[in-house]
Amino acid sequence: MPKNYFDERIAKGYEAKWPESFEPAVVDPAVSFLADLAGSGAALELGIGTGRIALPLNQRGITVHGIELSPAMVAQLRAKPGTEDIAVTIGDFATARVDGSFKLAYLVRNTITNLTTQDAQVQCFRNVAAHLEPGGCFVIEVYVPELQRLPPGETIHAFTVTPTHLGFEEYDVATQIAFSHHYWVVDGRLETFSAPFRYVWPSELDLMARLAGMTLRERWSSWEREPFTSDSRSHISVWEKTS
Repeated sequence: MPKNYFDERIAKGYEAKWPESFEPAVVDPAVSFLADLAGSGAALELGIGTGRIALPLNQRGITVHGIELSPAMVAQLRAKPGTEDIAVTIGDFATARVDGSFKLAYLVRNTITNLTTQDAQVQCFRNVAAHLEPGGCFVIEVYVPELQRLPPGETIHAFTVTPTHLGFEEYDVATQIAFSHHYWVVDGRLETFSAPFRYVWPSELDLMARLAGMTLRERWSSWEREPFTSDSRSHISVWEKTS
């Protein structure tokens, strides 16, 4: 079982610490993209968190079941109105099983990197394939590692610099782990959060999908379906279950 870094302290302040992720301009395109793929079928969210995507997707009439490692995050989800129709299983989304089959499974906001070994990420793809209907799709939103943009010899990348929030990643190339460090100023106090994440390249994800009986259907640089290029900082990838 992976370590749960999203304890009650982080869960209670999650939306306040990452407010940009909850803006309609960020949420709405993702929900529309996923709703198009789900159609009239059910959706499985791996790492459902506080329901940022699941709740509006459910409001569009799509049945959503979530898997979440952190009970504290689920408590924040349950405190919101309209979540009674969203089932949640507490567990590791690389291995946890739920009843039924799904037209769509998805992992957003870099959550695949919460699995800090290659074996766990491979197992995640296999677990998703076991839940998908034939022809069902698996969607991942994840960043492209910044290593190629760093100066020679540098291993630290600052991804957020504001008056109230500093965030940077410290890359360990030998282990393929990026340690994320966050510092916030909240009511005049300093709050911190650090955790390891296994960064992963698009081609490596494609191979994991093939091992699980899925093939790449499409890849974009944003939820608005902007083309994915060598300059893209992130990608939205869709794999289809073929076997």
